Amino acid sequence: MNRDLLKALQVAWGLPEFRDGLRHLIDLDEVSVLLATLTVPDHDGEVERSLVDLLRSGLETVEIREAVLLLLERDEVRRPLVVAAVEPLADRPGLAAAVTSAAEDPGVRREVRSALDSAPVRELIWQALENQVSDNRFGLFRRAAALFVRHPSVRRLVWAVRRHGVLRELRRRPRVD
Repeated sequence: MNRDLLKALQVAWGLPEFRDGLRHLIDLDEVSVLLATLTVPDHDGEVERSLVDLLRSGLETVEIREAVLLLLERDEVRRPLVVAAVEPLADRPGLAAAVTSAAEDPGVRREVRSALDSAPVRELIWQALENQVSDNRFGLFRRAAALFVRHPSVRRLVWAVRRHGVLRELRRRPRVD
């Protein structure tokens, strides 16, 4: 497992606010089993759908959502999480730098919070994730467009990450050497 991710999780676990939010999860063993299954290269899509369902139900609880958002606010947690998240982007250094820059911007983090505080936005996000897991690209595009058109908080978030070059880098094709 990624050392930066483990470091971030250890720091997060040491935060009382984070533990208080997690105690509202019904079954932490289920989370452990799902995460372990996801590390296996040949896991099926059902495992990913189960994880999305678990995350969905968890983020509908205010305490859990606040615990997750706390991870974005604390430098000692966010920075190792960002390093772990961009590690797979080694072949796309521009995208990795743009994502890192956006994650460090307090304005972007404020817009993430604003978007996740809206129940309709969360619902559309989950629908988009379900479409991605089921490889329904048309449904994913439709949900993403609906998010952008219907919700000012999402538009502000998109413009905030755009300032860091995330959208430009997502459009670039990865280099093939």
